[in-house]
Amino acid sequence: MTIIWLARHAETARPTVVHGAESDIELGEHGLRQAEAAATWFRDRFPTVVVSSAMRRAIDTAKPIAILCEVNLEIEPDLHERRVGPFSQKSGDEVDRVWAETVRQWEAGEVAYAYPGMESFAHIRDRAVPAFERIAQRHAGGKVVIVAHGVVCKVLLLSLLRGHGPVAWTRIGRALNLSVSELVRDGPLWRTDRLLEVPPPVVEVNDARVEDRARKTEA
Repeated sequence: MTIIWLARHAETARPTVVHGAESDIELGEHGLRQAEAAATWFRDRFPTVVVSSAMRRAIDTAKPIAILCEVNLEIEPDLHERRVGPFSQKSGDEVDRVWAETVRQWEAGEVAYAYPGMESFAHIRDRAVPAFERIAQRHAGGKVVIVAHGVVCKVLLLSLLRGHGPVAWTRIGRALNLSVSELVRDGPLWRTDRLLEVPPPVVEVNDARVEDRARKTEA
């Protein structure tokens, strides 16, 4: 049986702004601690391979997992973060309004909707789902860690899981940094008993942080 753990990357060096595919930012100090903690959790689950998007924040999260688990790290470029166009490296009321309208449209079934310069749900789905299935086929019968990005993870989950769809965007919860979903094959689709859960060692790191807690955005 193939098991895939789909995880969002750890916290970036500038977590209070939207980055998107246009900003290849690295992890911050807290994100590096999160990644090291996540590696200990994955070690006890004996993954056979780690796959990452080609962006630095994903690779920096995936690398400690691959090293501690003593498995190969592969790169899948089509799992890159959503393109956000004019809103890259920005925050504020306008960003929040555009994101809220985007979620409203997607939950209403308008998966082709996108603010000018941004990627739609449909566009993300059409590049990310084939990438996910390629990984699953290449490592059939394995235990695979995939490190991607928050919006991409949610698009994948809502596209792959039986009984889900864009209407459940808000209902399934937020893709926090290093939240993990465990997927197993269920006919042509997938099922999960773990959905967007942050592993306990990462929770401990989050609870122990001494710097100001950053306001996160899902956008």
